[in-house]
Amino acid sequence: MCSEEKPPTTGSYLENLRAPMPLGRKLRLIARNAARRVFPKPTTCCGHPGEPGC
Repeated sequence: MCSEEKPPTTGSYLENLRAPMPLGRKLRLIARNAARRVFPKPTTCCGHPGEPGC
């Protein structure tokens, strides 16, 4: 089932950057998440929770 997510805010983005984690891992995650925004994964969800296929 699809989950309804709120759009990220600048504050939440900066809060995540302040999380204690090795710099290499943090940079990998930033690059991976940026790539996911540019090249989104195909989804089987139609965008209407409760509909067939979601």
